[in-house]
Amino acid sequence: MHLFIVFFHRVNKFFLARPVTWMANRFSSSPKRENVMASLSKLYEESVDRPDKKSGSMFSFDPLKRSIIIFSDQHKGVRNGADDFAASADNYKAALDYYHQNNFFYVNLGDSEELWENTVFSVIKHNADIFEKEKLFVDSNTYCKIIGNHDLYWKNDPFAQIQIKKIYGKAIEIFEGIVLRVQLKEKSIDIFCTHGHQGDSQSDGNWFSKWFVSYIWGPLQAIFDINTNSPSTNDEKKTLHNQMMYEWSIAQKDIILITGHTHQPVFNSLTHLERLYLRLEEAQELKDATLIESIKNEIPKRRREYDFVNHSFRNMNPSYFNTGCCCFEDGNITGIEISEGFIRLIKWKKVDGISTRYVAEEANLSALALVI
Repeated sequence: MHLFIVFFHRVNKFFLARPVTWMANRFSSSPKRENVMASLSKLYEESVDRPDKKSGSMFSFDPLKRSIIIFSDQHKGVRNGADDFAASADNYKAALDYYHQNNFFYVNLGDSEELWENTVFSVIKHNADIFEKEKLFVDSNTYCKIIGNHDLYWKNDPFAQIQIKKIYGKAIEIFEGIVLRVQLKEKSIDIFCTHGHQGDSQSDGNWFSKWFVSYIWGPLQAIFDINTNSPSTNDEKKTLHNQMMYEWSIAQKDIILITGHTHQPVFNSLTHLERLYLRLEEAQELKDATLIESIKNEIPKRRREYDFVNHSFRNMNPSYFNTGCCCFEDGNITGIEISEGFIRLIKWKKVDGISTRYVAEEANLSALALVI
């Protein structure tokens, strides 16, 4: 019986995968620049408090008094071989313990649950320990949940809040984007946080397209192993995404944009590879042979991960950041911290079996405010 089911699945996949893929390419193409720009601008305006609105999704804070941690793209699954999050679960739990103990406000930036491949019921069942850690922030009113394209269920399903109450013990508001208004001595700047799938008609279109992705297209992709909208595994789409997000951010005034979606960390508008090339030039100017050799040894490793370098990487405006993800194959996780007047790219990884926090990059917010 089992062999018959496997055979039946393979036959269906063989005959149906091609028309389903054609439909994906025909109706779900990559984001268009004008759509991305318009969608981000609209969402930012909707997220800012205005006199004509009763409430908005804007939070004002002093970075010397309030600390923020932003993680995205956990893609919590069902702890099987297809669960990208399983390897990172320990680091994620350790990180949440650290940030809760140190009174951080947690912004969960989308694709927290993998609901294209799994049902919400199975994800809840297999991640009870993880949700308990997140619930600590909910209980202390220091939690904000933003949706991504893989967890659109939370905004689309009329019964979503019933499941949210099961997870966190109470209903919570779920956002598409928020604005963190940072109060600095020099001036205020806005940190606009959203998942980053904006402008993609497949995930960011009208109510029908969102419903279709949640209930029809997602399951079809899982069944037929079709992945047409996954920047996390497509270098060309990573490049396109980062370029569009950056272009929107530099067209704004006093705004920093933070997204997820690509699973690739970006800091001060630069990828890790681009920062390595800058450091190599600096080391060569200093004639530091040891540092030069170290950087040259690391560059090929990073090029295997991602081999695009923006031709303007030496002159990028530091207005765009990307959290990376919480589902790297090696179990590491990355995120963005805003604390003590700084913005930081942080990594959590295991050292001798112990989850350890590292600061990969940091920049002074007051210095950034002068140039964005």
